[in-house]
Amino acid sequence: MAITRRQVLRTTGSGLIAAAAARYLPAGSAHAQAGAKTLVFGGSIPMSGASAETGQNVLFGYRAAIKKINEDLGGVKIGNETYKLDVKMFDDASDPSRATTLIQRQVDEGINYFLGSFGSNIVLPSCAITERARRPMVQAGAGSDLVFTQKRKYVFGVFPRASLQFETSADFLKSLTPAVKRVAFIYTNDAFSKFQAEGGKKALEDKGMSVADMIQLPAQVSDVSTVLSSIRANPPDVLICCVHDDAAILIARQMVSTGTNVNLLYQTLGPQTEAYRQALGNYANGVVTQAYWSEGAAFKGSYFGTAKDFADYYRKNFDRPLTYHMASGAACILAYVEAMKNAGSIAPEDVRDALAKLDFKCFYGHIRFTADGDGDPKLLGPLIVQNQSGKVEVVFPEEAAAAKAVYPVPSWKDRA
Repeated sequence: MAITRRQVLRTTGSGLIAAAAARYLPAGSAHAQAGAKTLVFGGSIPMSGASAETGQNVLFGYRAAIKKINEDLGGVKIGNETYKLDVKMFDDASDPSRATTLIQRQVDEGINYFLGSFGSNIVLPSCAITERARRPMVQAGAGSDLVFTQKRKYVFGVFPRASLQFETSADFLKSLTPAVKRVAFIYTNDAFSKFQAEGGKKALEDKGMSVADMIQLPAQVSDVSTVLSSIRANPPDVLICCVHDDAAILIARQMVSTGTNVNLLYQTLGPQTEAYRQALGNYANGVVTQAYWSEGAAFKGSYFGTAKDFADYYRKNFDRPLTYHMASGAACILAYVEAMKNAGSIAPEDVRDALAKLDFKCFYGHIRFTADGDGDPKLLGPLIVQNQSGKVEVVFPEEAAAAKAVYPVPSWKDRA
């Protein structure tokens, strides 16, 4: 019987830019480079624009895995050949149109393996291109159900699809005292957030909680004062925001400025990042979010060793503050490498078939994909974390917790 992500966790505590003009060698992803054979991974990532904070986190995860495999492990043996790894990532500037142009260029120039961007609005059109070209994509930046329910065969994600991401959250909210009775959702009308909110509503209602409001915002948000007025008029116990990083900061700031208090603010994206904590200071304390990895998790395997070993390696080699996004980015590289080793081949279709059958454990957890390509929801579902005294602490599930959840949280004025 498979061990679930919840069962296996134990917590003890909480430049790579290819110029847009760069050309790729044709005819596949393996080429000679300084006497060694090299496998090239292509793709785009937001290094600027609205998603740059998290996009660069994922990029640093790619970089960490490639550095480890090339420099510490001497490359990877696939069949009878040993390969080094390289990645050619363009800055898509958080723009889907730019991303698709760049991805099509890479396909035309012979890149055979792709890593994903960040944001379902970018990955959706990008994976349509790689799907038509029959080139695999492994990504850590898109959870929209639309990525995985259109009968695609070549795209894989290390997270569950959006509608299946709230199982742990529902259990967490159900565990709180005093009991959570009324919940409200705010979500943006984009390819990821809407599915996540709808899946969350079902998960919470299945646990006996009432969802009082489902408030939809436009994809790009500049003001939520009217929405917050309605929240103040009839406050829920918990306000859940299924939004991206910038909108999460905006909502929290306007909640502070308008005195909109709830027993718990839960934002699915944003609070994991250093940028969020810097933007909000002490007001970030008490906010709950999801995390798909913790350095205290009892995961281990080849390549990096334990989750803590990965964290130590990352901090030794990179200055950017560590979040779970680095771990998920590195996991994409390991998934590719393990699949290629299992296949004994670098042919794209062989690699795709091996990814579909992948079942292995590493520092990130137990990586296995569903038949549709998203992460197995029982093995790769999220932890629940809370900002406490400037740190991100795992608070649920209990066997993984480094700290007890603060609930109800202090009012905004008491956090100043």
